[in-house]
Amino acid sequence: MRIGDWDLGACLAGRFGLDGGAMFGVVPKAIWERLLPPDDANRIPMAMRLLIARTGGRTVLVDVGAGTGYDEKTERIYAFREVVPLVDALAAAGVQAREITDVVLTHLHFDHAAGVVERNGNGWQLVFPGAIHHVQSSQWAHALRPNPRDRASYLLDRLEVMERKDVLEFHDGQWSLHPGFDLLVFDGHSPGQQLPRISGEEGTLFYCGDLVPTQHHIQTPYVMAYDLDPVRTMEEKVPLLERAADEDWVLFFEHDAELPACRVTRHGSRVQRGEPVAW
Repeated sequence: MRIGDWDLGACLAGRFGLDGGAMFGVVPKAIWERLLPPDDANRIPMAMRLLIARTGGRTVLVDVGAGTGYDEKTERIYAFREVVPLVDALAAAGVQAREITDVVLTHLHFDHAAGVVERNGNGWQLVFPGAIHHVQSSQWAHALRPNPRDRASYLLDRLEVMERKDVLEFHDGQWSLHPGFDLLVFDGHSPGQQLPRISGEEGTLFYCGDLVPTQHHIQTPYVMAYDLDPVRTMEEKVPLLERAADEDWVLFFEHDAELPACRVTRHGSRVQRGEPVAW
């Protein structure tokens, strides 16, 4: 897909499973299991779908997935599947690791950011040592001192490698990586979640991250129990989705196991899923 100055592609960093109840919050299981039937451990299927954006000599990777190097217990808990080294996943998408100039981390939960490193003996090394790694200051501060509710989501031994290697660039609020490549900030899921909006004459693509993790979360009350402030998440996503419907945006889903992207439409006062977008 081409939008403005950017050639856009996708990279699948693997699949995993998370508890369906946690993914749908207060929505009763009798409702959500009709949308996504869980396995015997109550997990629903999830993807780790990354965005690749190229323009001129610049190649941007949005999020990096969970990475590799987990123990057997963790792999069993999260039902990791199709997870390969990130450099191999990128190569399958036609991109060499050395091409990556910028890594935009929407936030630092393990399934979005732990893949910034790979095993090096008993320690970790950066997958993209020559790239700038973009993070919101508020998210970095929260990751270093998380509350008990989301402490397990941050793998600090991996994240701190970015600081030691001096590859971090911090941002405070909305900013632009390049004309037409804007980062919008949302705080309901976790402080300082930054999500790309790429715009041009051809239209607009919005990378949904954990604001709208799957197509099923387009409905207003469908928010995750993982959200630190679920009411704020609803307040953030409603105007975003209304604008997406009015302006015919493409929504790119990071976690939907089946649907990479779609448009949305208005149906009375509600916004609902529209046509799938080929990717």
